[in-house]
Amino acid sequence: MSLAPPIILASTSAIRIHLLKSAGVPFETERPGVDEATIKDALLAEGLGPRDIADALAEAKALKVSRRRPGLVIGADQTMDFEGALFDKVETVEQARERLKLIRGKTHKLHCGMVVARDGVAIWREVVTTTLRMRPFNDDYLEGYLQRNSPAILSSVGCYQLEGEGVQLFDKIEGDYFAILGLALIPLFDLLRRHGALPL
Repeated sequence: MSLAPPIILASTSAIRIHLLKSAGVPFETERPGVDEATIKDALLAEGLGPRDIADALAEAKALKVSRRRPGLVIGADQTMDFEGALFDKVETVEQARERLKLIRGKTHKLHCGMVVARDGVAIWREVVTTTLRMRPFNDDYLEGYLQRNSPAILSSVGCYQLEGEGVQLFDKIEGDYFAILGLALIPLFDLLRRHGALPL
């Protein structure tokens, strides 16, 4: 009986770590150390959109760790796509307020890119896109929401955490709940089972 290959998450994202731990998956973490801003700027200059950028960043993370660690290395990245434009995380509560005012009552997409690499080669990739429509909440609710949830929401590109009060910002969500949180577990686990890292 062959030993199961180790699973390494090329990320120190608290929510991705939580998702894998909650699902009972044995894994290690390693910070990939890629310059996301430089990669993103280069891809935007080439005319790539938010979906392709999520895929490329996930690949960069997976490959970097896979070149130095044996096993199945999971790279993941998520981008926010509002009317075709790539949105980055905000840095202040004031910017979060403006972001939420901009997208309330409208629809945006989240692209969850995932790449699994082994021995420095990408062996699997998938981008899972979800569509979310924010309800037209009023300014009073917005101010209370910001007071109750800052600064934690600054870690999310959309300034919401769907696993918390952020779910109240929406009136319609289409797609994979786990992908919204940052890791589409169902297709990922299928891949890990096929490579012997998880039990059948």
